[in-house]
Amino acid sequence: MRHGSIPGASGRVRPLTLLGDPVLHTPCAEVTDFGPQLAALVEDMFATMYAARGVGLAANQVGVGLQVFVYDCPDDEDVRHLGHVVNPRVVDLDGVTVRGPEGCLSLPGLEAATPRFDHTVVEGVTATGEPVRVHGTGFFARCLQHESDHLTGGVYVDHVTGWRRRRVLRQVARADWS
Repeated sequence: MRHGSIPGASGRVRPLTLLGDPVLHTPCAEVTDFGPQLAALVEDMFATMYAARGVGLAANQVGVGLQVFVYDCPDDEDVRHLGHVVNPRVVDLDGVTVRGPEGCLSLPGLEAATPRFDHTVVEGVTATGEPVRVHGTGFFARCLQHESDHLTGGVYVDHVTGWRRRRVLRQVARADWS
């Protein structure tokens, strides 16, 4: 039996910000107010991520320029990782670089082979200000890097080069949401 509430159960689904919106390309501000508005934002982000069937979501993807991301993501051993990080800092990237398929809720329906390290450590705090350190390997490491990039104003396409980049940018130009 599950103890506690399900993340996002009391949240509202917010509209997703799509590629091209300036908030996605602007570094997010550090969170300084750890009150009920931040807790509500985290709940809304979980609700939005689940509604969109994602595994991670950064605050600027719902139009809020704050350093917050949520995740519910498996690693390569199918172990589920669930949580959120406020004011995250990537403190370790190592291991081999793996080029794997990557998509984004802000680029719906598109995917490109994107190089990422297979091990990541992120430190930050929770919505209540408690310190948190998150270790990720494999697909979960990819998720942590992806969401951290969003908060610095980046998207996965920034890591794609050559013909893969040209192909995904052509797909963006043809997308009905673009």
